[in-house]
Amino acid sequence: MNFENILIKQKDKLATIFINRPKKLNALNKKTIEELHIAFETLEDDSNIKVIIITGNGEKAFVAGADISEFANFSSNEGASLARRGQEILFNYIENLSTPVIAAVNGFALGGGLELAMACHFRIASNNAKMGLPEVSLGVIPGYGGTQRLPQLIGKGKAMELIMTASMIDAVEAKDYGLVNHITSQDELLSLAEKLASKIMKNSSVAIGSAIKAINDNFKDGINGYETEIEVFGASFDTEDFKEGTTAFLEKRTPNFPGI
Repeated sequence: MNFENILIKQKDKLATIFINRPKKLNALNKKTIEELHIAFETLEDDSNIKVIIITGNGEKAFVAGADISEFANFSSNEGASLARRGQEILFNYIENLSTPVIAAVNGFALGGGLELAMACHFRIASNNAKMGLPEVSLGVIPGYGGTQRLPQLIGKGKAMELIMTASMIDAVEAKDYGLVNHITSQDELLSLAEKLASKIMKNSSVAIGSAIKAINDNFKDGINGYETEIEVFGASFDTEDFKEGTTAFLEKRTPNFPGI
């Protein structure tokens, strides 16, 4: 796959996506969002890929926000369309992938960058990371899911404060709030992401995809997450992964999940 604004590296069953606009601090523009959608769609369809890591190229930023120059003169209808399309093809799309996605946040993750990280299944950060949703300082609000996912992850009160003050928090605060799971040095960030990915890849990809769906359904209006859990739990019994996992357990050996 050849892209203008992103790079993809694959090693065995792991794919790492690098947002590659370092001179723009990896800001999200329309082209980058479209390319990311294609990349995630392609990797999701590849049965050999078990985990995806996303990070920013360079030492300064994961994604320092959206490319404001693209929408500074938009009308209200154009703004709503921008948010709707972005949520559909990238942010909501990532959240609902059955392939686990780890955000490795290096440096700034602001605005759309933090929204991208929050759409991933979980996040780790370098110790120089800075995160925030500064949109109200521009006279707009977070439009790529920020007002929804940030309260889910850190609680309503703290999310209200961060959004209304347009403040940035560092990696330590982000971990204290539950926004990121681990902090490490920038040099070790991808190594830690790969270590976590290797642990994930030892388990059933089918079961993991089902767990992602059940967890996500708990946060969707009109859907009973407990019912989803019951349904996908039951469906697990018909999978080859369940047969292999239980057989390996009883035989006291390491399972070799077929992924079906």
